[in-house]
Amino acid sequence: MRTLIVTGDGVEDAEFTYPYYRLQERDVDVDVATPNGESFESKHGQSFDAATLAIEDAEAGEYDLLVLPGGRAPENLRLEAPGVPDIVREFDADDKPIASICHGAQLLISADVLEGRDATGYWSLEVDIENAGANFVDEEVVVDDNLVTSRNPDDLPAFMRETLTFVGEEIESPV
Repeated sequence: MRTLIVTGDGVEDAEFTYPYYRLQERDVDVDVATPNGESFESKHGQSFDAATLAIEDAEAGEYDLLVLPGGRAPENLRLEAPGVPDIVREFDADDKPIASICHGAQLLISADVLEGRDATGYWSLEVDIENAGANFVDEEVVVDDNLVTSRNPDDLPAFMRETLTFVGEEIESPV
C-alpha cells in the first residue's frame, strides 16, 4: 500500500501530521509531494522536512491512496502547482480512494470531481462545494464511493477511521 500526501506551505499542522503518522503506524508507505519537493512550513509556523518528491514528479498510478490536508496549502497549490487537479482526477477516474479534509476540498473543486456526490469541507466552502455540483453535508466525515471528506481538525479521528478502511484497517468506533 502506497499513499501520496499532496501539500505545501500553509498546511494545517494537525491535518498533515495526524494522517502522516497514522498511516505509517499501519505500515503504509507514505510519500509527501510539495511544489518544489522540498521542506514546507505549516500555517502555524512549524517547518516540516517530510517531502519526498516534487508534485510534478508524482505519478498517480504508483499510489493507492491520496490525502489532501487543508489549511492554506490547497489555495497555495491551486496557484503554484497546476498539476494537482490532474492527480486528483486520475485517482478518481481509477476509483482510488481520495481523503480530503477542511480546505482540501478546494483541490477537489479544481479537479471537477464533485458533481453529483455528497461531500463536506470547511464551513466557508459550503457554497463552493455546492457550486461544484456536490451535496454539502455538515457531518464530521462523509464517505461517497472512493471519496472521504471531513470539515476540520476536530474531525480527524473520524476522518482517519474512514480513511483507514481503504487500507484494510477497519477501526472500530469507541463506545
